[in-house]
Amino acid sequence: MQILQLNPSIPVYTEKGAGEAWFLIDYGKEDHLHWVVALDETCEIWVVPNPKVRAYKNWTLERLKSTMDEKK
Repeated sequence: MQILQLNPSIPVYTEKGAGEAWFLIDYGKEDHLHWVVALDETCEIWVVPNPKVRAYKNWTLERLKSTMDEKK
């Protein structure tokens, strides 16, 4: 297992809402990466598996979708 502190933190969207990713946990080949995220609205801290995390949109990089709803 490896833990990477994200400095600076990364703004992300999760199924529970928007937040800041502080750490990234790698359990190895047989598991997803896990993001440690502090949610903006509730201040809760969750460990979120990689498929449930989305980056914020970025017009410069032409990444125009970012919320979890757009994947459904």
